[in-house]
Amino acid sequence: MNSDDVPDPGDFAGADPLNERTDTLDRGIIYLLQKNARTSFTDVAAALGVSDNTVRNRIDRLQDVGIIDGYTIEIDYNQTPGQHHYIFICSARVTQREELAEAALDIPGVVEVRTLMTGERNVHIEAVGVDNDDITRIAFALDELGLEVVQEDLIRREDRRPLANFEFEKRD
Repeated sequence: MNSDDVPDPGDFAGADPLNERTDTLDRGIIYLLQKNARTSFTDVAAALGVSDNTVRNRIDRLQDVGIIDGYTIEIDYNQTPGQHHYIFICSARVTQREELAEAALDIPGVVEVRTLMTGERNVHIEAVGVDNDDITRIAFALDELGLEVVQEDLIRREDRRPLANFEFEKRD
């Protein structure tokens, strides 16, 4: 959809077959916020052809039910001076996975932790350090927690896009 296209407000009636907790208006709001979380309610409303209050009420509801969980900024650590952006692929016993992942967030330099539903390589940790010694300190701290560091790599680049399921199109 072209950013100049404005969906017909009538397009937003009915349930979304992908998720009974949202409709196409919710999807439009989510899509626009995924593209830029700083988009104002006024701009979202204008793009979707509804009022600011409708957008505000919908966002409040999406937050209340846990679909929208927060707003963040994206940092390109490669553009910041003296930073090394790393990913550590770790393994943890399934019974300890969540506890160890939470504890890893307390290590200085750890910026994100993901847990996976696999038996091995089930904890992915992103960290930022100023030099190789800093990255080694983080690796040792992860090991001391009880995570087995299976692999560590320098992150060259990350790209994101809004989930296509939330895209909206103007209907003719």
